Amino acid sequence: MPAFNAPDGTRLAYHLRGAGEPLVVLPGGPMRASAYLGDLGGLTAHRRLALLDLRGTGDSAVPADPATYRCDRMVEDVEVWRAHMGLEHMDLLAHSAGAALAMLYTARHPQRVRRLLLITPNPSALGMRVTPEDRLAAARLRADEPWFAEAYPAFRAWLAGEADFDDVFLPFFHGRWDEVARAHTDAEPEQTNEEAGERYFADGAFTPDATRTALAALTAPVLVHAGGIDGGPCPDLARRTAAVFPKAEFTVQPGAGHYPWLDDPEWFRKRVLAFLDGPADAVLPSAE
Repeated sequence: MPAFNAPDGTRLAYHLRGAGEPLVVLPGGPMRASAYLGDLGGLTAHRRLALLDLRGTGDSAVPADPATYRCDRMVEDVEVWRAHMGLEHMDLLAHSAGAALAMLYTARHPQRVRRLLLITPNPSALGMRVTPEDRLAAARLRADEPWFAEAYPAFRAWLAGEADFDDVFLPFFHGRWDEVARAHTDAEPEQTNEEAGERYFADGAFTPDATRTALAALTAPVLVHAGGIDGGPCPDLARRTAAVFPKAEFTVQPGAGHYPWLDDPEWFRKRVLAFLDGPADAVLPSAE
């Protein structure tokens, strides 16, 4: 598999899937190996996905300094990766917690981003947070599901800090609780670096005012894609995320949870391709 050295010497791996123009992809989790993204609903038939395993995840090496798991400390990992792949400008897609990294990268290197796609994004880099109320309101939309009666009290207790995480409420993160979703969640523990995930959002990772100011000047088009029954972010929070950008499109995928490419691959794929095939800026700013 291809790999490169990060600025601190950590060896980072990435995976290439599909054919066509590159689409650079940052995973969420936080700090989950990129394998969980699969082919992103069949995008590999149209684009060559370049999926990064963040430091300490998947096939990437563990860094000497665990403090470098903090989100802002990995911005230059992405920039070195871009240069390694020989891309002057790139279409950049990020999911969930990976969107925080993508926003910090775009704020620091706006001239490198041709299009930005934020899929069910975590907006912490903008000073916005998902609330327990958001998650519970989305959960109540599932009241007709056969597993709801057992899952909802456990979910409410976890969000209130009164109980530990319980697999019984995993269905709330998926629009469809089927065999595909079960396999996806079963793989998560092995794919996730929990220590790194705890450090990802550490104090000092974000300077929301500066990030908002930088992104308000972004000339690249942005897609913010929300799941209709996702609680983190709920569609309203995703809409407010889109409002930060001057050239943003906002989409809500009906019936989708936090992993919309699993819930309705065709719907997701068509929406993403419509955005990618649309116009970028005719004249991009110099990358030099």
